[in-house]
Amino acid sequence: MLELLADPSAWLSFVTLTVLEIVLGIDNIVFLTILVSRLPPERQQRARLGGLALAMVTRIALLLSITWLIALRAPLITVAGTALSSRDLALLAGGLFLLWKSVGELHNSVEGPRRPARTLPAQRRLAAVIVQIALVDVVFSLDSVFTAVGLAQRVEIMVAAIVVAVLFMMFVARGISEFVDRHPTIRVLALAFLILIGVALIADAFEFHIPKGYLYFAMAFSIAVEMINQRLRRGGAPPPPG
Repeated sequence: MLELLADPSAWLSFVTLTVLEIVLGIDNIVFLTILVSRLPPERQQRARLGGLALAMVTRIALLLSITWLIALRAPLITVAGTALSSRDLALLAGGLFLLWKSVGELHNSVEGPRRPARTLPAQRRLAAVIVQIALVDVVFSLDSVFTAVGLAQRVEIMVAAIVVAVLFMMFVARGISEFVDRHPTIRVLALAFLILIGVALIADAFEFHIPKGYLYFAMAFSIAVEMINQRLRRGGAPPPPG
C-alpha cells in the first residue's frame, strides 16, 4: 500500500478515473434530480444520499465482478440481424425506461398530469426512488467500469476513485436539485437531456455509438443560452438599436 501511495502513476490514474466517474455521473445526477423532486421536501435529501450510496455499492460490486461483466459482452440473442449481448439488453431496457420516465415527467411539467397519481406510503415512495436511482446507475456505469479497468490495473485505485466521485456527487446533488426546482425551464431542458441519453443508450445497444461529449456539449450550450435569456428577462428588454 505504501508503494502505491508513493507511485506518481497511481495518483495520475486515480485523478483521471475520479474525473471520469464525475463526468459520467452527470446524467445520473440529472435523473436523480427529477426523481427526488416528486418527494416531500423533508425526504428529498435522504433519497439523494440513499440513492447515491446504493449506486456506489453497485458500482463497486460491478467492478469486483469484472469476469462476469466480460461475459455480458457475449452474444445472447439476435434481433433484426444484430447480435445482442446481456449488456446490450441492459442498455436497451435502461434506455426505454429513461424515455418512458422522461416523456411522462415532461408531459406532467408542461400540461399537468392527466389523472391523479396513485399515492404510495411515504416510506415506499422513498424506497422506490432510491432503488430506481441505483438501477439506472448500473446501466450508466457499465461502460465506465470497463473504461476504469482499462485505465488502472489496481482495484484499490478504481474503488477509491468511485468512492470520491460519489461523495462529490452527494455534495453537489442538493444544490443542483434546488437550482433545477427554482427554474422550470431548466427542468424541461434536463428532461430533454434524459431523453437524449435514453436514445443514446438504445442506439448503443444496437452498436451505434453516440459520443457522450456531443450530448453534454449540447446540454451545456442549451443551459447557457437559457441562463442568458433569464438574465435578460430579469433586467428587462434591451433598448432597440439606434
